[in-house]
Amino acid sequence: MLFDGTRSGRAAAPGKRRASNGSDPAPAGKRRTRGSWRLTSQASRRLGWGVADQAVSSLTNFAVNIYIVRDLGAVQYGAFALAYVTYGFVLQASRGLATDPLLVRFSGTDVPTWRRAVASSGGTAAATGLASAACVLAAAAFLSGPTQLAFLALGLTLPGLMLQDSWRFAFFALGRGGQAFLNDMVWAVALVAALAALHFAGHANVFWFVFAWGAAAAAGAAVGPLQAKVMPKLSGTREWLSQQRDLGFRYLLEGTANSGAAQLRNYGIGLILGLAALGYLQAASTLMGPFQVILYGMGLVALPEAVRILHRSPRHLPLFCVLLSVGLTLLGLAWGVTLLVALPRGLGAWLLGPVWRPTYALVLPTTLFIMGGCVSAGAGTYMHALAAARRSLRAALFTSAAYLVGALIGAAVGGAVGTMYGATVATWIGAVVFWWQLRLTLRERRNAPAGQPSPPVRPAGKHRKPPGRQRGGGVSREQHE
Repeated sequence: MLFDGTRSGRAAAPGKRRASNGSDPAPAGKRRTRGSWRLTSQASRRLGWGVADQAVSSLTNFAVNIYIVRDLGAVQYGAFALAYVTYGFVLQASRGLATDPLLVRFSGTDVPTWRRAVASSGGTAAATGLASAACVLAAAAFLSGPTQLAFLALGLTLPGLMLQDSWRFAFFALGRGGQAFLNDMVWAVALVAALAALHFAGHANVFWFVFAWGAAAAAGAAVGPLQAKVMPKLSGTREWLSQQRDLGFRYLLEGTANSGAAQLRNYGIGLILGLAALGYLQAASTLMGPFQVILYGMGLVALPEAVRILHRSPRHLPLFCVLLSVGLTLLGLAWGVTLLVALPRGLGAWLLGPVWRPTYALVLPTTLFIMGGCVSAGAGTYMHALAAARRSLRAALFTSAAYLVGALIGAAVGGAVGTMYGATVATWIGAVVFWWQLRLTLRERRNAPAGQPSPPVRPAGKHRKPPGRQRGGGVSREQHE
């Protein structure tokens, strides 16, 4: 055929037409293989950046935790734990209002659309930080001792902490994990410098440690606009909240329910068992830090990746979410076993000093607790990718309520160990609820009337109009539940 083709273009033409029409399966198969390999390679790079970025972020938090527990003791560390869980509450509120809708509706969008969305999203995160800072500083006026110092430092630095976190998620929404990694590196370098300055200056109290940690985050927040070439707009907060209200306020309730339950648990444990027990619980959580690098690193990329899979190949989304839960659960188990073996052999004393012995008894229930959260991760990611905010909110509210009740009952009955086992039972029950709500979500979508289908989220890259010029924000405002 090749010889015939060189002699006569007429003879070669039918062969070319057959190839172009796909009658020869080999070229089409090769193209599909190359396309699949390219997509897998891109997803692997995004995952790699997610883990690397979370490693930097978690190591900065890990360093502050270890520094405080070694230098300041259990009481001041307990005060830090109260401030830290308050920070977590505000962080979840900021993500629910600002960055979660950004990830669902603007993952993989074109750069101009992304910048317009990020300007409003970042402004919303900063506004959340400012409003929360005012509340934290007001609360500090009614506190005393180390807890007051920790809350004063947190209130002064919350706006920068929220804005820096929003840059990380904004870069991952665009698939630029390297920029998020660079931003967190700025935070890490600034933190090392600040901690070194505190060490040489001799300012050994919880205020200065928390302030150094938050001020270093503000350095990363200041670098973000230079990387993204866009400035956050506080003036865009109201418009953003209005446009994303079908998702934002439900994600706000979902995130703050989790953090609020944790915060109330810590306050309750502080009253029932004292600050020292709270410090032991925080130390056990800190020991899970290296695994949380993977857990939260996956969290950075799992939702944007799930949205991309939903747009490109929806039939692969169930497998992706099941593998996400299974993989994280097995990794959590492996890390817990590692801690149980290594801590009595010198690692515990090296990391935590004399605090390690009462902390060691908490490692097993903490591992089981983390594994329960991993089981529910896949279902939560699936519902978020579908923008099924109503269903995911129900699961989160149930799990948070059960967690708080179980933890406080456990504390009253069995002390610090009892509170972790109570929380563990509640979290595993919550994992079942998450998967049940996902099942109901999928059944509703299958049974939707033919004239009113329940569509997936529209690809964000198709929407060129800036937020504010199209009702409902960057995409249509259909309910996807």
